[in-house]
Formats: sequence, C-alpha cells, structure tokens
Amino acid sequence: MKAIGYKKSLPIENENSLQDIELEMPKATGKDLLVEVKAISVNPVDYKIRQNVAAENDDWKVIGWDAAGIVTAVGAETSLFKVGDEVYYAGDLTRTGSNSEFQLVDERIVGKKPASLSFGDAAALPLTSLTAWELLFDRMQVVTDNPNKSILVIGAAGGVGSIMTQLLKQLTKLTIIGTASREETTDWLTQLGADHVINHRNKLSEEFSKKKLPQPDYIVSLNATKQHKDEIIKIIKPQGKFGFIDDPEGGFDVMPFKMKAVSTHIEFMFTRSMFQTEDITEQHNILNEVSKLIDAGKVQTTVGNHFGKINAENIRKAHALLESGKSKGKIVLEEF
Repeated sequence: MKAIGYKKSLPIENENSLQDIELEMPKATGKDLLVEVKAISVNPVDYKIRQNVAAENDDWKVIGWDAAGIVTAVGAETSLFKVGDEVYYAGDLTRTGSNSEFQLVDERIVGKKPASLSFGDAAALPLTSLTAWELLFDRMQVVTDNPNKSILVIGAAGGVGSIMTQLLKQLTKLTIIGTASREETTDWLTQLGADHVINHRNKLSEEFSKKKLPQPDYIVSLNATKQHKDEIIKIIKPQGKFGFIDDPEGGFDVMPFKMKAVSTHIEFMFTRSMFQTEDITEQHNILNEVSKLIDAGKVQTTVGNHFGKINAENIRKAHALLESGKSKGKIVLEEF
C-alpha cells in the first residue's frame, strides 16, 4: 500500500523529510478497524513529531493524526462498526499514522463520519473537535447555561479555535471573545459565532479596556501561551479557569495564578488512547455528537486549505504552511 514516511528528522525543505513509500497491508485484530483512508488533515502535532522523533531500527515512520475513510475489515472484538461504514478519527500517537492508504485504529476512538460532509471536509474535524470538547467540558467543566459568564479564546482562528468557537456557540450561553490579528481571520471568527474579536498582537488588557469587555470567567490559550501569560493573569476573573494546549518553552509556572485562585487545566487529546483509560470510548461518543451537530447544520467544517492528493510533496507543503504560523482553519488532502 502507498504511504508517506521518513527515517530522519529533517527540515521540511529537504525532500527526504517526507517521502512516498510502499508498506505491507496491515490486518485487523482485537478491537481494531482496518480503514481505507480517503482523506486526511494536517495538524501542528504532525510537524512537531517529524521535527523531533526519528524512525527506529531503520524503519519508516508514518505520521498523521486525522482521517476519514471506509471500514474494510474489523477485528474479532469489535462491536461499534461494520465493514462499509464511513468513519472519521484522530488516531493514536503511539501507532502508525493516517498518511497511508490503509490504517489500523481502535474502534473506541472512532466516530461515525458526518453524512452531510465529504471525506475531505470530515477529515478536518476529529483531532481539533476532540481537543476543543475535552478542554472545555472534560477538563475545565465550562458551565453551559449561564449567559452572564464569558470566555476568551486566544488564537481562535486556527484549527482548534475554529471548532471550539462553534461548540461554544451551539452548546453554551457564554459570551465568546476570540482573538485574531488579520481582517481575514477576524471575519472568519465572526462568521463562526464569536461575539467579540480582539487583536492578540496588542496587550489583551488594553483590548478589553478599549471594548469595555468584562473580566472573562474562562480563558483558553491555544498558542503563544507564555507570551500572553502576564496579560492572562491580569484580565482573568478571580476564581476563574484557565486552560491551554501548547508546549510553552522552558515550562510554565502556575504560581502567579495563586492570588486569584485560578485553576489551571492542560489538554492532551492523545491521553485516552495512549494510556488506554477506562473512559477511552468517550472519544467515540464525542465524535458522534459532533457528527450530529454537523448533520443538523449547527456546526460547519473548518477547512481552510485543500492541498490536493495525498502524497509527500503536498504534505510537505502543508507542513511548511503550518510551520509558518499563517494557516487559517485546517489543511486537508484527499485520495492517493
């Protein structure tokens, strides 16, 4: 089967950083589904792994953690899906990724693909939907029915922020404040349901003061967390909740939050699959709920760019754009 892989961690400008390769067809056993991958999307985790984790024992390393496709075989212990089902999923960081024609994936982290979406549009959603949902409702336990509370989403125009803004709009009564720095991304957030958009290139406290916005009860930081830390501490409401998903260089000191008794929450979407947690099937449930919201017309796909066929050249282009920090929404690729 066709796949895209690498052996050494190399700059994306190097053609060997990602290569077109051939691998043996895997077989489904246990709780695994064998999925024919029809479309993928690319996430920051892809280039972070490529940059920092080389292949072992001179094998090929295949990455990719977002896919939509068709179930072609099932393991003996499966019960949630059957051959022919259309599915979407983010996968497992410890296993071979979705940059291949066929992939094995535990059915407990797989959802039913939204019937109203193409494979490409569906592939944009799993990792970001799971990250957004888990951070909001599992980690921070955001109150959904109080219209007097507000949330600030820093970096809201990216992949996670684009779906998080929609989930907040559809599932909560919170006032949604997003950050963006360009007219294009500001318009995007307004379209997705943000009540206010402020510029994260300026001091957040000054933006809040200029727009006369109340102290947010919740703040989510999706990128540049360390850069915004002092402003986050300044504007968050006492006894508020703060959550983040990025990896601040040099670590992240939470002690400055103590005076305001702010609780701090970290989201890592791969925890459930990596540690086979007792509630691992929650990812199946979350993806099915998102699928229902999409088919009901309440949530839209977050595709920002379609880079054509799934091959090494096009995936290298996707990595390069993500590494530039200038992407909007998600990058998808479709068909081998």
